[in-house]
Amino acid sequence: MSKATTVIPRMMPAQPVFIGAGLTHVGVVRERNEDSILTDPTGVLWAVADGMGGYSFGDVASDMVIDALSEVSDHALAGPALQGALRAANARIHHEARTRGSMGATAVALMIQNAIATIAWVGDCRAYLLRGRALRLLTHDHTVVQDMVDRALIGPEETHSHPERHVVTRAVGHMAELQVDTIAVPLVPDDRVMLCSDGLTGCLSDQEITDHMARAGSPKMLCTTLLTASLEAGAADNVSVVSVFAERG
Repeated sequence: MSKATTVIPRMMPAQPVFIGAGLTHVGVVRERNEDSILTDPTGVLWAVADGMGGYSFGDVASDMVIDALSEVSDHALAGPALQGALRAANARIHHEARTRGSMGATAVALMIQNAIATIAWVGDCRAYLLRGRALRLLTHDHTVVQDMVDRALIGPEETHSHPERHVVTRAVGHMAELQVDTIAVPLVPDDRVMLCSDGLTGCLSDQEITDHMARAGSPKMLCTTLLTASLEAGAADNVSVVSVFAERG
């Protein structure tokens, strides 16, 4: 008979705890804030929606997007649930536009389950991940200029000055059918995720965003410093930011 041995199971590392905050501001030029945000005390679901500039009732459209996302269950399968919520909002906004006139919104949503971040987006609202000092853009803009960059018609450095930089190719409520992109990213302790409207990225460079994300002592502080920097830079559009930190459990 072989000698009995005792096997001690390896301890699994504790999953991070997620805390976050969000802020939205009208900016220094616009008279009305058409952005809406969703923050979740349970640390599961977060979102930014940007009512489309130049359209009627952009603020109503962004609110409808956030309302639809807020109905997602914490225990739903993240990717299909976020896509379903955005498509439900699309149907409601598209129907409402028949009586109100043109309505639409861009959006980005983040759902965290078992330390996996699932992100869904439409338009040019963005999600960033900071790991250490490395900033990663998790989303890919649905805009005319991004399509031109993808086809090598212009360089990335030309996007900020291009006359069609604000023209989106997808928006919630704009068409009867909506295509939603998603990505899933594992998160580790000390990761920092930031969601924002294009009002922020139109004011701050990637390096400035990296510096603020690395220095902030808390999600609330990060939102405050990013918003303040955007306002100091002129903030010609509404500015919204949501930040989520992966704290060691």
